[in-house]
Amino acid sequence: MKGKNLSNGHHCSPETLALGLGYDSSLSEGSIKSPIFLTSTFKFKSAEEGKRYFQLAYGLDPRKEGEENGLIYSRLNNPNLQIFEERIAAWNNTELASVFSSGMSAISTTCLALLVPGESIIATLPVYGGTYFLFTHILPKYGIKVHFVEAGSDAPTLIRKKIDEVGAVNVRLLYAETPGNPSNVLTDISAVAEISKELNKKKSERKTIVAIDNTFLGPIFQQPSKHGADITIYSATKFIGGHSDLIAGVVTGKADIIKEINVSRTILGTMATPFTGWLLIRSLETLAIRMRQQQANAKEIALLLSEHPVVNWVKYPGLLKDGSSQKTIFDKQCTGTGSLISFEVKGGEKQAFKVINSLQLFGLAVSLGGTESLVEHPMTMTHADVPPEELISIGITDGVIRLSIGIEYIEDLKQDLLNALKVIK
Repeated sequence: MKGKNLSNGHHCSPETLALGLGYDSSLSEGSIKSPIFLTSTFKFKSAEEGKRYFQLAYGLDPRKEGEENGLIYSRLNNPNLQIFEERIAAWNNTELASVFSSGMSAISTTCLALLVPGESIIATLPVYGGTYFLFTHILPKYGIKVHFVEAGSDAPTLIRKKIDEVGAVNVRLLYAETPGNPSNVLTDISAVAEISKELNKKKSERKTIVAIDNTFLGPIFQQPSKHGADITIYSATKFIGGHSDLIAGVVTGKADIIKEINVSRTILGTMATPFTGWLLIRSLETLAIRMRQQQANAKEIALLLSEHPVVNWVKYPGLLKDGSSQKTIFDKQCTGTGSLISFEVKGGEKQAFKVINSLQLFGLAVSLGGTESLVEHPMTMTHADVPPEELISIGITDGVIRLSIGIEYIEDLKQDLLNALKVIK
């Protein structure tokens, strides 16, 4: 299935494209599934062909109509990576995609590709702990400034205020993680994109770019490109990989931006391996099925927790109240509630640890989005490098527990949680 349309013009859905787009079985001995192309380099048919492939790869000569990049070297391109990139771009309704060795390599390569010393990022908080470390400890070494605003309904207003402080000409990247990790707070993507448009009307070059970390809900339940985001970022280790057996990242979005990022990916060497690309192709085929089942389980778990006497509160998009600003944002940009739940138990860290240690079916591990259910303590684990006062200011206390709900039989998960919560008297 080379293209997205049938011969009668019918446009196939991403769920169908995930099983065939970009792969021609006639080039692989008729294999119904793509083989693993475990090769570092590719043989040219002639010196002229090798010359042409390099001209295209490095933009040394204009591309002719219908001409595609040839295979050169797996640091530049590989069939397994290209097939996955084409399919994940289709899922996100974007022009191009690029796959990386991890979510953090996707984020760091993007920042190093798009920003120069003196420019600024305005980012929402909370963000994943690794992203926070990159923004606060590494990018400043290269003269890139990062300014945080609180994620949520007021984020667009706070971003505008921060732009006034920083100076519009210096703002190169607006970065939002929505839903935020681990608070599940939502930020209005289209409102952030509108701010970027306003800034870019005054700029002739070095346009402001909107980047959205869509790891928690996408691409099944949220597609930032439809709401004005220039690029969408994923830790593909999570739902896209979905089996806790690979590490990968994705950046997908407008072609000109992805091409610029890909130059840095080639030189920095932050691409995924062919085997990882093959695993991602495998996983993408069941992405929708897995995420919908995880969501169905999460809805029941969130309701159970919300009614339990030792639980102070539960943060889950499926529990948002009608008429609230957060529910308005959800209805505007999300089509599903996902499977990540954060909740606070009475008694702080001591009681939270008791609950975590009493769980038998939930694996005590970081990461999320796998077929198995996981539990972790954000303040001392995934967000340990974020100052406690910053976490507390956004409601993440030492009594907060984060759950990633898997595809197990729901009654078993319920009983495991109820049994663990009994340790709090």
